[in-house]
Amino acid sequence: MTRTALYARVSTLDRGQDPETQLAELRQVAAQRGWTITGEYVDRGVSGGRATRPELDRLMADARRGKLDIVAVWKFDRFARSTTHLLAALEEFGRLGVDFVSLREQIDTATPVGKMVFTMVGAMAEFEKSLIVERVKAGVARAQAEGKHCGRPRVTLDLRAAQVLLDQGRPLREVADMLKLPRSTLRRRLAEAQNTVHSCSEDATLTRRADDAA
Repeated sequence: MTRTALYARVSTLDRGQDPETQLAELRQVAAQRGWTITGEYVDRGVSGGRATRPELDRLMADARRGKLDIVAVWKFDRFARSTTHLLAALEEFGRLGVDFVSLREQIDTATPVGKMVFTMVGAMAEFEKSLIVERVKAGVARAQAEGKHCGRPRVTLDLRAAQVLLDQGRPLREVADMLKLPRSTLRRRLAEAQNTVHSCSEDATLTRRADDAA
């Protein structure tokens, strides 16, 4: 007995659509292949972009309990919210010994061709991810070279208050707590300010020496 789960989904955008359209075709294929349908999991009015869906979550739980041999869907986008999500689910199905079938894409991971296709899809997804990472790194490097700040916005600080409190002998931890700042941030800003003062002082000294020499 090949225990098979049928999954269908219609989202809030699929007004007027009935999941029976998907299920009817899935049931027909199951009958042709001699699969035993042990459950139909249907998410109605749920967007495919959501990370969690009640019926999909129930399906995954049953797969993890060893209750399923095959998961069949009408189309990829009915099941997964992204290529990454699809590949992660398929990887888990592979570890659990569960095959995956998508009718519209004619993919069946139980067949050599199906396994090959998903190996290629996984490789392309990884390649795309690496390209995105490289683009982000290049963009950050270019922005930094142009003097632009990257990352979270810098917190505007008036270091005069911090300096007064420190001059009173208060420890850095206490001053940071009073100003509601992380100690690391306050320490870094004080160091930056000190370096700026030293740099300006050196520039002024060099300017005076140049004027004297003239």
